[in-house]
Amino acid sequence: MQCERCKNTDPKYFAYDHGIYYCRKCIAFGRLDVGEKPKVLQVSHVVYKKGYHLDFEMTALQKAAAEKTLTYLKQGKSVFVYAATGAGKTEMTLESISYYLSQGKKVGFAISRRQVVLEICQRLKKVFPSLSVIAVTQGYTDIVDGDLIVCTTHQLYRYPYTFDLLIMDEVDAFPYANNDLLQEIAQQACIGQFLYLSATPDAFSLEQIQAGKMEMVTLFKRPHGHPLILPVVHKGSIWIQIFWIFYYCNKWKNKQVLLFMPTKREVQLFYRFFACFYSCAYIHSASQDKDEIMAKFHQKAFRILLCTTLLERGITVPSVQVIVYRADHPVFTCASLIQIYGRVGRSFKDPEGEGVCLCQSVNPSIQDCLKQLRQMNQSV
Repeated sequence: MQCERCKNTDPKYFAYDHGIYYCRKCIAFGRLDVGEKPKVLQVSHVVYKKGYHLDFEMTALQKAAAEKTLTYLKQGKSVFVYAATGAGKTEMTLESISYYLSQGKKVGFAISRRQVVLEICQRLKKVFPSLSVIAVTQGYTDIVDGDLIVCTTHQLYRYPYTFDLLIMDEVDAFPYANNDLLQEIAQQACIGQFLYLSATPDAFSLEQIQAGKMEMVTLFKRPHGHPLILPVVHKGSIWIQIFWIFYYCNKWKNKQVLLFMPTKREVQLFYRFFACFYSCAYIHSASQDKDEIMAKFHQKAFRILLCTTLLERGITVPSVQVIVYRADHPVFTCASLIQIYGRVGRSFKDPEGEGVCLCQSVNPSIQDCLKQLRQMNQSV
């Protein structure tokens, strides 16, 4: 027996019901009986020849990377874009998106995090103003077809055998990373080429590239030409780390701050304390009003946002500074820390900024993060 959706063949994941076996491994995406194929969604196809619109000029390096990416895709090859945080990975996909749409082909943009789906969707709406660009994620599933679909990786189950180009952003992030089920669903959704984007490629992707199964395009220079920030590391007890938080929050009194903490419990606990001294709010995966919180932060309704790794990727806030409390906690991997410090210095008006790493010991994740940031800066 084999499931036609997730390719499961393990007998323990099949259940028997009135003479019919069905797969329990992917039951969260709807029951699929053995021998039954996933229902194919009838999606629209548009022949779009208007190109795209940006409010700024892409750099020569960005244009070269975008053209190289499209050249590989035209050859029928999948591509991995390995670019520094803030280097403009999304912008580097626009040439490929425009080309595929001009051929009447279907394009999907899949992302692990809901918050990033909503942000990328808004950016693409501005770039392709005459297209129907839709977000498909929790709370946004009434409309599941548009000219350009932006969705979470979980929502790809709706689109078997659909996309001629499937862009996968931050494939090394939870929950997609190391999730065989989601990876099989993504493979089934794509009938053409994959375009992977990440600042922190995982070992499997690097193996695929070395084996010649896909091509790599790199870009480590940010559009403004300034290097990635290297965080200042302060070692000390929990109380010493709290002192440093107060020190930097007071030092950056005219800047917004993202204060990362390893657990939801600590975020809520510290919020009660910090709210006595600063204009702040908090957000984590269980927050009910995530969209409203982020909108207010972008509008500068408050200065400090306490958060978990929920905001480690894809969020762009001009002139934001970053502090990571208990950075030696296991939740902060090397890739996670690189992404977190990549939130800093993305603005042309404030291309440098500062990041702070607070810990009791400089563990391998912190060491590797610093090493890779230096290597990317040296590669520019």
